[in-house]
Amino acid sequence: MVLINILFLMDSLLILLLAFVIDLIFGEFPDRVHPTVWMGNVIAYLKPKTRSINPLTEKRNGVFLCVGVITLFTVPAFFLLWAIRLIPVWGWLLYVVASAVLLKTTIAIKCMKHYTAPIAKALKNGDVDEARRWLHFIVRRDPATLDERHIISAAVESIAESTTDGVTSPLFFFALFGVPGAFAFRVINTLDSMVGYRDTENVNIGWFSAKMDTIANYAPARLTAFLMVVSAMLMGADWRNSLRILQRDKNKTASLNAGWTISAMAGALNTQLEKQGYYALGDGEDISPEDVGKAWRIMLLTAVLFSVAVVAPVLALKALLL
Repeated sequence: MVLINILFLMDSLLILLLAFVIDLIFGEFPDRVHPTVWMGNVIAYLKPKTRSINPLTEKRNGVFLCVGVITLFTVPAFFLLWAIRLIPVWGWLLYVVASAVLLKTTIAIKCMKHYTAPIAKALKNGDVDEARRWLHFIVRRDPATLDERHIISAAVESIAESTTDGVTSPLFFFALFGVPGAFAFRVINTLDSMVGYRDTENVNIGWFSAKMDTIANYAPARLTAFLMVVSAMLMGADWRNSLRILQRDKNKTASLNAGWTISAMAGALNTQLEKQGYYALGDGEDISPEDVGKAWRIMLLTAVLFSVAVVAPVLALKALLL
């Protein structure tokens, strides 16, 4: 029994490490083989079929949409990995590699650098239009309406929020429920990004997905924010200000979760991050293209710390309870 516990823990940690390595080396997989893209395609296909003139029917359909898409992706992932594990001789190795590859598809660290580094580069070269073109890939707000300061702010905000959505939350659910758990979170988060809005089109269909996303991100967002303060300290950034702004501004966003990491990041960078007409977190006017790179490095270190301080202990506890 002790040996089984140790093997489970070692397998899980190896999968986690390989997923990080694959992400940082290769970045995002091509769309045609990316599960998150498939999730989006399925949601886009099913969304019109949930329509109804009856708001209660639409809300009920929204529940079915969320539960159905989660089931569609998590159940095959579970049985695929289970079947691979049973392959003679090479089963263990193939299981670890396949698990790491699938887990990698739920996280996006290098992806944020891929989309935000060109924004900083363009602004350094004085090419605001090019910066706006790249910003379009990572935010919903209209880049054409943003000046240089707010372009940088939007990029940094996206990095801060994606630290939770794109890294720590899927890893949190991997720790609790394995790769299928990470897949379930990725479905929920994808649904929230596509239907989780309060406009007329989505308010009924997306209500359940939005609630599920808020619940799923609740603990990871708070843990991530405090680990972001620690990252700021380890990197020589202003961790005291990061903690101060986190405590002061974390509840200023409409989202119950987004304000935590955005405010921690604003404090670490000694600047103000602002979505015009919605919120302004942090103090100060100084912000520069270099802050985009600083934010991404904080994101990376926070992801590592989260793996060490949260994921690994949860996996160890699970191993003890086997």
